[in-house]
Amino acid sequence: MGRFDKLEVSSEEPDDQPSSRKAESRRDTGWLEQAIEERRCGHYENSLRLYSRALEDDKSLLTSWLGQVQTLVFLDECVEAELWSRKALELFPGNGDLLAGRAQALGRNGDLTQALSLSDGSLKQSGQSAYRWQVRGELMARTRQDTDRHCFQKALQADPDWLVPLETAGIYLHLDLPGRAIDSVRKSVELAPDRYYPWFMQGRVERELGLATAAKSFRRCLDLSPGHVEAERCLRQLEQGNRSIKQLWRRLFGSR
Repeated sequence: MGRFDKLEVSSEEPDDQPSSRKAESRRDTGWLEQAIEERRCGHYENSLRLYSRALEDDKSLLTSWLGQVQTLVFLDECVEAELWSRKALELFPGNGDLLAGRAQALGRNGDLTQALSLSDGSLKQSGQSAYRWQVRGELMARTRQDTDRHCFQKALQADPDWLVPLETAGIYLHLDLPGRAIDSVRKSVELAPDRYYPWFMQGRVERELGLATAAKSFRRCLDLSPGHVEAERCLRQLEQGNRSIKQLWRRLFGSR
């Protein structure tokens, strides 16, 4: 079970405690708000702990179950993500987003047949969500079909939040397709130019593509979040690489 072995899961409703219900509701909302904000900063370990903390108080919080599954996927702990998606589906049978979460975890674990079947099921459920289309897009890209961009466009139409194209870019990076990630990550920066995480992700994509603008993106990230460890490391690696190229050029061609 790993990080969640102490979390008991039951299909029963939580105990009714009227005297403390308002206080618990405020606390649960706080955990969820913090979890979502940590996710929007790319702090997936912190986000995961906060989603779990919310569930310790109230196992009926669908948003926390789904967020827990998604952050486990982001952390490449897909076996555990699939386990917890099944546990969540015991509480919320047929939920479209949880079906998509299980599909994403299975797809990353290599079971594309079952993943596609679950994705089909998720899209047939009532309602719309960006996440269902993102998972569908990932599976299409994974199977090298040409409909992935259409699916990601549908995701953004369902939810224009800047986190949607940013996490779409993360999917493309996971699939080693940075060329397809660039439009999504630039859309995220366009929608949230004052947030540092989109700039960091843009730097990552640009670095993978060998674009000189990567350094500028990492510097902008550091302007917005001084001391950002990963941005500092990436920028330092870029600068060291540039120095090495210049030194090699000088050795080969002299100082001309």
